[in-house]
Amino acid sequence: MTLAEANQPGAVPAPDPGPVLSVEGLTVSVRTEAGLQPLVQDLSLTLKRGETLAIAGESGSGKSITSLAIMGLLPPPAVRVTAGRIRLGATELTALTESEMRSLRGDRIAMIFQEPMTSLNPVLTVGSQIAEAIRAHQHVSRGEARSRALAALASVRLSQPERRMAQYPHELSGGMRQRVMIAMALAMRPEVLIADEPTTALDVTVQREVLDLLRDLQRELGTAIILITHDMGVVAEMADRVIVMKSGRKVEEAAVGSLFHAPAEPYTRELLAAVPRIGDRPDRTLRPDAPADATVAELSDVVVRFPIKTGWLGRAALNVHAVEHVGFDIRKGETFALVGESGCGKSTIARAMVGLVAHSGRIAIGGQVLTGQGRGEARSLRRRVQMVFQDPMAALDPRMRVGELIAEPLLIHGIGSASDRRARAADLMLRVGLSQDQLDRYPHEFSGGQRQRICIARALALKPDLIIADESVSALDVSVQARVLGLLKELQEEMGVAYLFISHDMAVVDNISDRVAVMYLGQIVEMGTRAQIFTNPRHAYTRRLLDAVPVPDPSHRRQHRERPGGEVPSPVYRTGEGPGRLTLRDVGEGHLVAGAG
Repeated sequence: MTLAEANQPGAVPAPDPGPVLSVEGLTVSVRTEAGLQPLVQDLSLTLKRGETLAIAGESGSGKSITSLAIMGLLPPPAVRVTAGRIRLGATELTALTESEMRSLRGDRIAMIFQEPMTSLNPVLTVGSQIAEAIRAHQHVSRGEARSRALAALASVRLSQPERRMAQYPHELSGGMRQRVMIAMALAMRPEVLIADEPTTALDVTVQREVLDLLRDLQRELGTAIILITHDMGVVAEMADRVIVMKSGRKVEEAAVGSLFHAPAEPYTRELLAAVPRIGDRPDRTLRPDAPADATVAELSDVVVRFPIKTGWLGRAALNVHAVEHVGFDIRKGETFALVGESGCGKSTIARAMVGLVAHSGRIAIGGQVLTGQGRGEARSLRRRVQMVFQDPMAALDPRMRVGELIAEPLLIHGIGSASDRRARAADLMLRVGLSQDQLDRYPHEFSGGQRQRICIARALALKPDLIIADESVSALDVSVQARVLGLLKELQEEMGVAYLFISHDMAVVDNISDRVAVMYLGQIVEMGTRAQIFTNPRHAYTRRLLDAVPVPDPSHRRQHRERPGGEVPSPVYRTGEGPGRLTLRDVGEGHLVAGAG
């Protein structure tokens, strides 16, 4: 019986068997030159069978360190438990040897990590890894393990699960890899499941299915879940209780309803105030000096396809139809958002606009067509478009100082002297809320939010007409995310720069965009103003996207909807075949909705 079922009228209370997991006075410390420094201090918590306990807080608060301590995965000898006890039922985990812990890990207690690529073996196929995990803990044949692995992949709605079984992790998208990790955990049916940011990289529709799957696991097996997340919408929908952490300490613990409606601590109130909510922002008007006909970018009938070579001769028998006949424009000083699931073509469009992938059709930046340019003209054209990527650490060279990184675009294009470039970098540091004395630091000396600000400063160095922000805030904490979004708005008001904002976070899109295009399997299915899309969605897929958005309110009751069944649609077609072309029709005031052409 789950907590929800136990609270139904007339339900007979079951005897309390005690917590399935308990943590008492946990302190985790790191060894430094100055001695042991605590990362988590005096943390206590209990977890009952069938309960979901959410641990929320910003990066560096100790959430993930706590989960690693429970799993016995702290990196010795630098980081270790220096005080406290961790019990799984009657088993004292801190007293177990590594071999004893290994027998429990993945079987009675499992974990879903935030970054799946670091958790999956790159030289083993997906199917063999899941089957290996099953056989490590259960005496089943290879055939039975494979069948269960296939069923696990199908349960998380991974497209073409039989094909995925034979693929390697690097052949899958980030969202697909995360679903593989979730499938591996679900296949073992553990007593306790620790989910560390399990849906951060997932689209809202896939996130909705994953959250429903976790609920199903609880309902069927009474699995207890520790949910580590910075998405307060997910916390509101999933958690029974919430622990808020800051700087390694527990700030507040309360039932989910009490925490959202009457938070006791100032830090909790600040955290909740930073959460973006759909409907919070009124429509804005564009700058007076940015008339509607001032077009920064224009796409017309853009097509991008990637061949899949098969057979001994390496012939392209299949094609990925990544982008199919897409067209839109972006005006000066506006934020145009592209939304949709992973694989819908959002990022491919962004790469085509900066010349990183070949395309057919027409892409023009400031009236200049991207293709058919000489080398000098192409370089000049690329000055007008800059990108801000999802992972700032991967986008910044760790061997270069921040001042050099910001000034690098100026150096590449031969703009100014060394002192001029240094002065420009210093000015941009101030513009994005950092200080000039940080110019000589390296990227690893900054937080994630600060590194993203550095990437924004570098994108502004060439004074572009358009900045493409590809999932640029999805990995940030809500409070840091709010500050970065505020910075983007301020820079837009000040400099008149236009944004192509690519995101799967619908609440963030609602709070920053002027116009929105919704993509599905490489084609635009709906396009209009922010108000048109969010208050009057006309296409079934747009409505499904919005229905899937977690609402940061525990009292919100989601309408029950049937889960989609059957094979997940794919953009892969045989050569000579392809999807039916969609045409957009105007349903009023420029609100465009797709219908079969």
